[in-house]
Amino acid sequence: MSTVRVGDLAFDVDVLGPEDGTPVVLLHGWPQDRRSWRAVAERLVAEGLRVVVPDQRGYSAGARPEGVEHYRAELLARDVVDIAAALGHDRFHLVGHDWGAAVSWVVATGHADHVLSLTAVSVPHLTAYNEALATDPDQQQRGAYIGLLRKPGKAEEILLEGDGMRLRAMYGGDVEREDEDGYIAHLSEPGALTATLNWYRAMGADLASTPAVTVPTTFVWGASDLAIGRYGAERCGDHVSADYRFVEVDGGHWLPDTHPDLLASEVLARVRSAADPA
Repeated sequence: MSTVRVGDLAFDVDVLGPEDGTPVVLLHGWPQDRRSWRAVAERLVAEGLRVVVPDQRGYSAGARPEGVEHYRAELLARDVVDIAAALGHDRFHLVGHDWGAAVSWVVATGHADHVLSLTAVSVPHLTAYNEALATDPDQQQRGAYIGLLRKPGKAEEILLEGDGMRLRAMYGGDVEREDEDGYIAHLSEPGALTATLNWYRAMGADLASTPAVTVPTTFVWGASDLAIGRYGAERCGDHVSADYRFVEVDGGHWLPDTHPDLLASEVLARVRSAADPA
């Protein structure tokens, strides 16, 4: 594990693979951390890629500022570009799962000149997701839990009680028990759970209507995902103006854990089809 400093923040980052390999940045979701990409990263490294896997803002102990205002999407996206730049990668392929996918969509639209390709897992383009939340009763039901997560204090109390019983339930048996224990221990660090929940609490107009993506994009979605329904998943491509691939998987939400071979294969295919012309 390396420490990458960006301004006043220090991020915990796994930097794997050959120094001259094509750079791929993997962004984790909630309530996980960079460990969720371990199996996928191993497969990408075996193919000669340079893989960068950070614990993002709020997850890294040295990048955990107090205050909801420090967790706006634009700041989370800027972190990704700055971490990559600090490691010598001005342009990179980007992969994100869950909240990591949400941030990836923002990076790909707000910092497209740095992104060679995008592979988003589970969470579709944010405009498609917000359209689903606004109009689709199924997605409204699936997303009802967000209201609790946005309540300061109450969410922390409920989620950590009973050895993180409710957090563990979210994994639905798809995450190894050892990894569950690691995630719960990580989120139990002072200020950690509040910091990661601030991602939800900072949600606002900046995520309501995201521009179309102009970089080559793959979207991978599990048909049994309990958090993300079909309505938004199938409309994701409406918001990508570049080459686009939609992959529907016989699986749930935690695809980096349950389908590492498939995800590594899709990332490799996207990387190879969108090789940096420079």
